[in-house]
Amino acid sequence: MDVTTLLLILLVGTLATYFSGDKWAPKVALLVGLTAFAGAICLLSQYNLGNEINYTKLWITNPKIHLAFQADGLALAMLLLTTALTPIIIYSSFGNAYKNAKTFYSLILFMSFAMSGTFLASDGLLYYIFWELALIPIYFIALIWGNGDAEERKKAVVKFFIYTLAGSLFMLVAFVYLYKNAESFLISDLTQLKLSSTEQFWIFLAFFLAYAIKIPLIPFHTWQAKVYQKAPTVGTMLLSGIMLKMGLYSVIRWQLPIAPLAAKEYMGVFIGLGLVGVIYGSIVALRQKDLKKLLAYSSLAHVGLIAAGAYTLTLDGLRGAVLQMIAHGFVVVGLFLVAEIIFRRYETRKIAEMGGIRAQSPRFTSMFMLLVLASVALPSTFNFVGEFTVLYSIAQINIWFAFLGGTTIILGAYYMLKMFQHVMLGETNTKIFADVTFNEGLSLVIIIAVLFFFGLYPKPIMDLITPSLENILILINR
Repeated sequence: MDVTTLLLILLVGTLATYFSGDKWAPKVALLVGLTAFAGAICLLSQYNLGNEINYTKLWITNPKIHLAFQADGLALAMLLLTTALTPIIIYSSFGNAYKNAKTFYSLILFMSFAMSGTFLASDGLLYYIFWELALIPIYFIALIWGNGDAEERKKAVVKFFIYTLAGSLFMLVAFVYLYKNAESFLISDLTQLKLSSTEQFWIFLAFFLAYAIKIPLIPFHTWQAKVYQKAPTVGTMLLSGIMLKMGLYSVIRWQLPIAPLAAKEYMGVFIGLGLVGVIYGSIVALRQKDLKKLLAYSSLAHVGLIAAGAYTLTLDGLRGAVLQMIAHGFVVVGLFLVAEIIFRRYETRKIAEMGGIRAQSPRFTSMFMLLVLASVALPSTFNFVGEFTVLYSIAQINIWFAFLGGTTIILGAYYMLKMFQHVMLGETNTKIFADVTFNEGLSLVIIIAVLFFFGLYPKPIMDLITPSLENILILINR
């Protein structure tokens, strides 16, 4: 099996889901998602056997553009994250009824296809195409199936679309400039260019604008909370669990190796921006009364720490950033699923209108508590491994940076436990809280199992990503 087969599974599956009709679309989409995950496991097996997983074929002669894909350890880790979360997200949505379900589920699969292509592409223009393609399905998912007032939802989604598209245009200009020098968009050629420090600065900045909006980093985050709140929970899961990882992954894969001089010169500035996001996101989360908005700002704080780790330009920093990307992907999907389960029963996302769930559903309460503990990086959880490694790398650069980064654990524990107390304990809501269904419980159990398994035994993922990150560091230090 090669990478093109996996991408074709998702693309053909998108069409099959659409033409299966509204009744069968959820089941077909789930089957396609599971098949894609099985394909990713096959690619991982080939990689572990020592086989190179590359596909390169000239697509357009002038300009020279290749259909080029590469699945090294880093790309495989992100591909596994995408293909693992996609069926979980689809399956967790079975508790909702969607109008025009065939379009809804086909858009989810098309988005998974585009995000997978982004992680696998090794030609700059092909990567850019996949990057932009991923924006289209989430725009329609949030706009058509979103929550709240239609006019407010439209404003939030259009703002997100314009912000992201505008940032991406800077990245496209950078690729065009690089092509003029290399006469190729292949990453292997772009990373070998001898660019001046001034050229690297502008290339670095162009990439940064695209990635900072997507992640998002302060001060490019203004679209995030509203879109997370207004999008349907499936859309929020796709955005927070996978799509924002495109920006973090691209920092490591494209930005740092192509413009290493600028990365080294302005390291402190970009680590600082990440840490500002940690503190800002945590403080704003403390004041939220809407559960989804609280989780949105919590996510902002966590990705700020991930970005800070990546910009340390150390092996520990890069490794910790990737570990935390994967851990954050699972825990944030689990937390947004919890918010959706509560909404299905109470029809509210206001924390003040919740309460008393523990007395009615102890099993659900236990699962929610485990996700909260993972979110605040309790030892033995996957998030602890990632956050500890990132903080350790930041401490090697500046101990005060590490101290500021560590506030995400303290503040995170405070606002998450306070939220849990108001949502799950206290007086009972007048509405009856029905116990979790089989598909809700199974989705949560799978997520929790992943978080605790890799929290206790992260070695398989560390072994997978480390060689790729070492190769990237060689390019950065060349």
